[in-house]
Amino acid sequence: MEQKMQLRLETAPTKKNLLIFTGSLLILLIASAILYGVYVLAVAAVALVSGGLVEYLFARVRKLEFDISWIVSPLVLTMMLPPTVKLWVVAVASVFGIFFGKAIFGGLGKNIFNPAVVGVLFITISFPSLITAAEWIHPSIDSFAGSTPLAMLNKGGEFTYPLIDLLIGNVPGAIGETFRIGIIILGIGLIVLKVADWRIPLAFIGSFLGLTALGYWLAPASFPDPIISLFVGGLMFAAFFVATDPVTAPIKPWGKVIYGVGLAFFTILIRNFATFQEGIIFAVILMNAIAPLIDGLFEKETKEIEENEVIEA
Repeated sequence: MEQKMQLRLETAPTKKNLLIFTGSLLILLIASAILYGVYVLAVAAVALVSGGLVEYLFARVRKLEFDISWIVSPLVLTMMLPPTVKLWVVAVASVFGIFFGKAIFGGLGKNIFNPAVVGVLFITISFPSLITAAEWIHPSIDSFAGSTPLAMLNKGGEFTYPLIDLLIGNVPGAIGETFRIGIIILGIGLIVLKVADWRIPLAFIGSFLGLTALGYWLAPASFPDPIISLFVGGLMFAAFFVATDPVTAPIKPWGKVIYGVGLAFFTILIRNFATFQEGIIFAVILMNAIAPLIDGLFEKETKEIEENEVIEA
């Protein structure tokens, strides 16, 4: 167990990676402010101040370094919230997520669950009418009023949003999920710079597309169009900016692949057959919980390889 914890600590992102990741999130935040108005900057500010306060107090009590890593979770949380979310709800989500998702485990590198997702999950369950409402009104542009693409897709019937609008963000949705072309470009950049591991987003997106296509072929009444499904909701953002969290994802290469496939499976299951519209947050929490078990599947194989290397030496 101690060896596993040491491996987890070693997977914690470096300062350089944190800066690159934070910079990417800030680019998305600026794009969101252009799309949805400056109110989203207030949402980010509240998330940062409330979450940062918890991080600071925890660092003081535990005599730990208060470093740049505290910025990441509040920013990720901001991206997963509606652009009209009430500021007190943002504060509740940020405080709850940082405290129960990170601080009580001992801080960065020791947490089992993604703190931002913990916070979003808490307010989604506690205040569903404020978070999962089908009608998200744009703060300043009347043309954005209406059902989110995911809500429209889940209702069935005619889907009226053009694919190009889904890519450039000309649709209602969560703060950081709609500018998908930007998410994809920045996500690829994170992979090229080795900030994010390519296996997880590839396995997640690839298996989601494959499983949805299979479902659409076998039961078109229960499964929506696979291409449209790929570009609605928070799937793209989660694939590159949430699922790739090195602390809460599996460590082993094949473990990352299984992790991505599991995320796709639970996302599809919850989206199509559960009460909540979006399955991403539930899928991430479920797969975070079993990530150590997934790594355990490959421990024996790793030990055998190491023993063979010792014998050959």
